[in-house]
Amino acid sequence: MALWRVRATVDDRPGFLAVLAASLALRSVNILSVQVHATEGGAVDDFLIDAPDALSEADLLAAVVKGRGRDPWVRRAGADGLVDAPTLLINLATRLVRDGDDLGTALTGLLGDVLVTWRPEPAPGAPGYSAHLLQLPDPAGGTLEVRRLEPPFTPAEGARAHALVELAGAVARRYQLLLADGTEVTVRPAQPADLDGVRRMHARCSVRSRYRRYLSGTGIPSDDALRRLLEPGEGHALVAETEERRPVALANLSWDGPEAELGLLVVDDWQRRGLGTALVRRALRLAALAGREALHVRTHAGNSPMIRTMHRLGQPLRVATEGSLVTLSVEVTAGSGTPFPVR
Repeated sequence: MALWRVRATVDDRPGFLAVLAASLALRSVNILSVQVHATEGGAVDDFLIDAPDALSEADLLAAVVKGRGRDPWVRRAGADGLVDAPTLLINLATRLVRDGDDLGTALTGLLGDVLVTWRPEPAPGAPGYSAHLLQLPDPAGGTLEVRRLEPPFTPAEGARAHALVELAGAVARRYQLLLADGTEVTVRPAQPADLDGVRRMHARCSVRSRYRRYLSGTGIPSDDALRRLLEPGEGHALVAETEERRPVALANLSWDGPEAELGLLVVDDWQRRGLGTALVRRALRLAALAGREALHVRTHAGNSPMIRTMHRLGQPLRVATEGSLVTLSVEVTAGSGTPFPVR
């Protein structure tokens, strides 16, 4: 016996599924599972079957046509096909919760033999759907294009893919970060409503910390400047906050072209605890997801904590000196950055 996947469209009327099942049964085919996708052209029935070894792909196609199935599609299946759809979705959701950046792999696991590509421009209008192309909004920005030649996508598969993307977006929006000393902080995208908290966070920072972050001046940035940091036109702003929702760090990733720049401010009594390193790694990962080519950090030559943090990334580091300032640069690759521990 051999496992096959069979898909065909039948009239969405009583008895038509039974006719197709009977045609397969006459050839000693055992139906292990079936999913029904409602479409405007009829019901698309997706079977996992166990067929005698003597039956070929042509034999199965003929059996489907004999059973009044239209647009038949038949392919050999592996043992992983025995996993039912609900279990598959739960497994993929668990994978995304553990690693919110693994969306492309999850979509491949959901939809089978697909090609997933990314482009920086958002999809025009509503998320796109066609028989061979899904356009999905990437939670990290841009658009994921999912292509499959056979079989054509069904509306149900499109809906599942969108649900998976929404889950990935929800996971990406909020992380519980466990520091080395056992302290937990939440890392999430910044919002306009964070203005008051971020202003107070700056007030809790020392003059030296603010000077290192902004390179000149030691005061608290104006509210207009803070709003621009919280809502970058191109890039991401991340806030780390305590259980009491008190901001303790702000990371700003921005770009205008293929290269990104990072700014980081951590409240003094939260420094030297691994928080800054975790935020830099996350920023590097976001830059990779957004298709940037390099990540730059500009700081004072005497800012040894930031320089050590960049060295901890474990990637080749380019250092360019200009007077009292240095620019630390790392190349961004598909595997850049590692997601920090999620609980």
